[in-house]
Amino acid sequence: MGCSWRWHGRAAAAAACWVWLAAAAVGVEAIGANWGTQASHPLAPDTVVQMLKDNGFDKVKLFDAGEDTMSALRKSGLEVMVGIPNDMLAAMASSMAAANKWVDQNVSNYLNDGVKIRYVAVGNEPFLETYNGSFLQTTFPAIRNIQSALVKAGLGSQVRVTCPLNADVYQSSTSKPSDGDFRTDIHDLMLTIVKFLSDTGGAFTVNIYPFISLYSDSNFPVDYAFFDGAASPIVDGSATYTNMFDANYDTLIWALKKNGFGNLPVIVGEIGWPTDGDMNANIQMAQHFNQGFLTHIATGRGTPMRPGPVDAYLFSLIDEDEKSIQPGNFERHWGIFTYDGLPKYQLNLGQSHGLLKAKNVKYLERKWCVLKPSIGLTDPRLSDSISYACSLADCTSLGYKTSCGGLDTRSNISYAFNSYYQKNDQDDVACGFSNLATITGQDPSTGTCRFGIMIEVDSAFSWKLQHVRSSNLLMLLLVLLQLCLSFS
Repeated sequence: MGCSWRWHGRAAAAAACWVWLAAAAVGVEAIGANWGTQASHPLAPDTVVQMLKDNGFDKVKLFDAGEDTMSALRKSGLEVMVGIPNDMLAAMASSMAAANKWVDQNVSNYLNDGVKIRYVAVGNEPFLETYNGSFLQTTFPAIRNIQSALVKAGLGSQVRVTCPLNADVYQSSTSKPSDGDFRTDIHDLMLTIVKFLSDTGGAFTVNIYPFISLYSDSNFPVDYAFFDGAASPIVDGSATYTNMFDANYDTLIWALKKNGFGNLPVIVGEIGWPTDGDMNANIQMAQHFNQGFLTHIATGRGTPMRPGPVDAYLFSLIDEDEKSIQPGNFERHWGIFTYDGLPKYQLNLGQSHGLLKAKNVKYLERKWCVLKPSIGLTDPRLSDSISYACSLADCTSLGYKTSCGGLDTRSNISYAFNSYYQKNDQDDVACGFSNLATITGQDPSTGTCRFGIMIEVDSAFSWKLQHVRSSNLLMLLLVLLQLCLSFS
């Protein structure tokens, strides 16, 4: 956009799942949150579904149609939006048979088995400028073919299509929403998609992230990200804007309106605030933003250009330690729950109780991997060991003004070692590090910095095979090869 601080959506998203937060307040159509699955040790789908029900959540939206996830949703009562990842768009676009097969296997099959599917999300933010046009030719044909497949299956009026888009698909040449229109390079394509969604009863889904605007631009007015009314207002005709969400949302509404689609339903696919990995990503700001957003839309007043209930998904439900950190270290910390299903902070969702933790979560033993007390900080082996641990585990909580930013050097090293050790299921081999580390039963957590203990999952052993024993296996194979050659 033309102003110095741009309105961005969240950059990058891979396969993830979504959940709607039920709100009791009058006028709230639906509030949602992400149930992400990009984790080395994800909570069992049955556990997550029970957690959602315990907390009064009533809808879930997925970025894929994983069998375990879909099976857990059978007869759960949760409404579902399934997703088609970007890497499947080409197949869906080029083959009607592939689209029919996907709908049969991932929509009809589960509908018949008690899963309440209501939307199919075709792709995820496919027009991000960082994708360099990779999906420009396949997104709309995929949307069209999936819609045709739904009609063929007799589901055209029961299940609708949508396409979650980043807020960078529209822009304003000024700070005023009324100057909003679709991005010049994709303007015609956007109108084609919007018309199709309008004709087929679909909805426009957009992801809006004030946090990304603050992260990307140090001059972004912080107060404008929140809902306290403390920011200097933007006056646009008869409308006054004191928060970025309303202004960004109405920029889209204006873009739709001036192109003849002012009544198209809009879903906010992602909105939230991370809790770690950046100086502005912390529990206090996340609680402030998310509660402010929930309270803001609970009034049912909507925005100046679109009065009425706001349909939105809060991002996200659970932290994901396998997400790409290319957008930033905060990317693994969007959850309102930690990786093991513990609430990070409380949100008022219109219920008599706060957020409830996941039930029946099983942990590994209470032990941690730390730097040996006898090892000096000048040991030349430390640098490579730390780099190795952080490249294969998760050190995004280490850094300036992060949750573990106050650790001393020894504790920083121990954090990296323990992250790798836990990710590899507390395997003794994973606490080797050239004999620099040792296992302790004393919790090294301090202040805001949690040294985690991993949870049990059935598939965890794969991490040992892939990361811990791979070098030993390679060495064994080389020895065997050498022996074979010596006898030949």
